[in-house]
Amino acid sequence: MQSFIYRSRKRKGLYVYLAEQDKFDTLPAAVQEAVGELEFAMELEITPQRKMAKEDPQVVLNNLQENGFHIQMPTDIEELLAGISAGRR
Repeated sequence: MQSFIYRSRKRKGLYVYLAEQDKFDTLPAAVQEAVGELEFAMELEITPQRKMAKEDPQVVLNNLQENGFHIQMPTDIEELLAGISAGRR
């Protein structure tokens, strides 16, 4: 499955995979707000056998097929979630 990957300008290490290029309206409003402005990073063919550095390709595929998007969280996710919980962004 072809995917289109965007990096968040607001959150270092946060990436959004979309099933359709520039189809940002598939993202819920709260997610759009949390990720901020996105910039195109790359286009990638994802298969269940594809080796991915930080993601399970089957999970990515499932999310793309079911939701139209997948979010790759930054490695410092605990800090990010604590900031969101405290109302900081």
